[in-house]
Amino acid sequence: MKPPPFAYHRPDSVEHALALLAQHGDDAKPLAGGQSLVPMMNFRIARPAHLIDILGLSELSYIRAGRDGGLRIGAATRQMTAERSPLVAAGWPLLTGALECVAHPQIRARGTIGGSLAHADPAAELPVAIAALDGELRVRSVRGERTIGWREFFVAPLETSLAEDELLVELTLPPPVPLAGASFREHATRHGDFALAGAAALVTAGDGGSASLTLSLLAAGPAPVLWSGTSAGGGPGGGPLTRAGAREAAHAALDGAEIYGSSEVPAVYRRRLLGGLAADALMHAAARSSEYALSRSAE
Repeated sequence: MKPPPFAYHRPDSVEHALALLAQHGDDAKPLAGGQSLVPMMNFRIARPAHLIDILGLSELSYIRAGRDGGLRIGAATRQMTAERSPLVAAGWPLLTGALECVAHPQIRARGTIGGSLAHADPAAELPVAIAALDGELRVRSVRGERTIGWREFFVAPLETSLAEDELLVELTLPPPVPLAGASFREHATRHGDFALAGAAALVTAGDGGSASLTLSLLAAGPAPVLWSGTSAGGGPGGGPLTRAGAREAAHAALDGAEIYGSSEVPAVYRRRLLGGLAADALMHAAARSSEYALSRSAE
């Protein structure tokens, strides 16, 4: 199928793009990588009368450290650029791991960070990773600028809190937590397909064998499901996170989650997948955290 007729705009600045959004309102859609919007238009699910192409705006394509030690990524940055960034890998390996799971290299070479986040698919990798990392989204319009936390940004499947005249311009992540291990796990029927379930995990070793645990679940509800807690370790007086402790944490993360099912993927099957993937992610993240701690003690 082909999309319905539309007017194509290629602004030469962010200000120009914002003016076009203000002018055309709900009839307009920003076009970045187009990996989600174009298929939706072809199937007549989305029918914007005006497409505003922001992919060529170099001012929205960057990866840099913030003054606070955090991370700033422009919304038009290609996913593959972020995936291969040494800065991202060094401080935010969870984001690198999530990006490696996105579809195929051809998709990541074209798709953008902002495009994926603004699409707000609950089965997408980036929203889940951003939730685990407590990311914020900076948006602009002709009326001004505001910063939105991820909880307020993701409203429902394919729905965000962006106003019709607002443009997502930047993702910001807080500074990395020292000695935090990270892991991203997902399962799809075929490589590159939409994930049936997934989990992002962060584990930070503490004193006495305790550990701070964070889990963010993919396809567990209308938006990313975030859980955090503490593990007391697996032995007397503490110790490494055990498989039983990881399963217990995964169960706690799933408690109350709105797991949805279909004729192809029953909810009970998705719940089991989520539990296993969450426990696996926690164990892998705990191992990485221990590696960091041993490396630090050897210095």
